[in-house]
Amino acid sequence: MPVDATDRLTPQEVAARSGVAVTALHFYESRGLITATRTAGNQRRYGRDVLRRLAFVQFSQRLGIPLAEIGEALASLPDDRVPTKRDWSRLTSRWRADLDARIARLQALRDDLDGCIGCGCLSLRSCSVYNHDDELGRRGPGPHRGLT
Repeated sequence: MPVDATDRLTPQEVAARSGVAVTALHFYESRGLITATRTAGNQRRYGRDVLRRLAFVQFSQRLGIPLAEIGEALASLPDDRVPTKRDWSRLTSRWRADLDARIARLQALRDDLDGCIGCGCLSLRSCSVYNHDDELGRRGPGPHRGLT
């Protein structure tokens, strides 16, 4: 069903309603996360469904989901109808295992925080970051212990 032109929102209206800057709207549009139509005067107009998409983008980013993955997820939504709760649930279920793994890593880091970072113990028997003969250097740059 065609959307009435009066049901379209200006970039400023979308920004005010979503809390997303107009420049961010343009960026998200360039990445294919949201779409706009153009008026006869070449001004952008957004459907009201863009507000839900923007909320999804913001929420997903807070979870640490990269924009590329967010874009892939949004691309799987139907174009011919407003997404349902089931559509959104299906879309986010793919991230559950990754989020669970990240939560487990963060909990392990939290639990070891007081026993390692900056402790200065220099205990070669109990230090979890001890690196005999620079064995970890062969794995590449950055820390390798405590991140798995």
